[in-house]
Amino acid sequence: MRHSGAQHHMLFYVKRIFGLVLLLSLAAVFLFSGISKLYSFEQLLWNIMDVGISNMLIAGIVARLFVGFELLLGGFLLCHLYLKRFTYPAVIALLIFFSVYLMFLISTQGDGGNCGCFGEAYAMKPSAGIVKNIILLGVTAVLWLIYPLAPYKGSAWITGIIGTAALIIPFLFFPLRASRTPKVVERPIDLNALYAEQPQPSVDLRKGKHVVAFMSLSCPHCKKAAFLFHVIRKQHPELPLFMIITGSDPYEKAFFEESRSEDVPHFRFRNTEVFMRYAPEGVPAIYYINNSVIERDANYFQVDPENIKEWLK
Repeated sequence: MRHSGAQHHMLFYVKRIFGLVLLLSLAAVFLFSGISKLYSFEQLLWNIMDVGISNMLIAGIVARLFVGFELLLGGFLLCHLYLKRFTYPAVIALLIFFSVYLMFLISTQGDGGNCGCFGEAYAMKPSAGIVKNIILLGVTAVLWLIYPLAPYKGSAWITGIIGTAALIIPFLFFPLRASRTPKVVERPIDLNALYAEQPQPSVDLRKGKHVVAFMSLSCPHCKKAAFLFHVIRKQHPELPLFMIITGSDPYEKAFFEESRSEDVPHFRFRNTEVFMRYAPEGVPAIYYINNSVIERDANYFQVDPENIKEWLK
């Protein structure tokens, strides 16, 4: 009997230690996922817009709540709060939700680019994100069976602190901005060089109103801007967006794969010297052009479908 009791105690402690390691690992994944998204927040925002939320302000609120919920679950796991009652079920529900989203992404846009699971800290394809989620679901199921720790004394006030911090942190890092207004300018731009030889842009950008972005294939910020143009084009196909792109051919495949922006009207401009005159302060250079006059000079944080519509009036 003593031997049997010793084995039982040994098994109990092995399960507890193994469970603790799994729990801390799961907590680390959720905390890393939430924190990494804070450092590439605009990508998460545009991913949410790409799914179907066209209003940038509403999409921004949803994105902040997503990050906050990941931080909340990471904190709850770390502090062993309401594991079986709330935290494990919430983790499973969130992982299933993200997996369904990634499967939708693969079916509609292919398995290219970064799924955004860990922001830009660690790039993963959507299929790799699904595999990661399946592994985490398995870990959570094992924890449910071997590590169902009950709430302990003082858990209520710890819950309040973690919950408040998780909700506030994303809004502190990225305060909501109802207005995203580009800089108003009035500067002529001579676009004749784009039409000096064949091939030429499919649109005459010298006439009428156009939102034109000058981008480089090797520029990471240009990929972000191109992805934003893709999102806006998808939601508002009537808006006159156009991309002028330069750079070496080997970068082209990765650029369009990561930005998903092949649907945006664009033109490869190979005269680098002239291109630099169009974007003297660096790329991406985004201009709202009216009959060969730049009327707005924007960065990609300021490009909003609503302010474009207002400018087009």
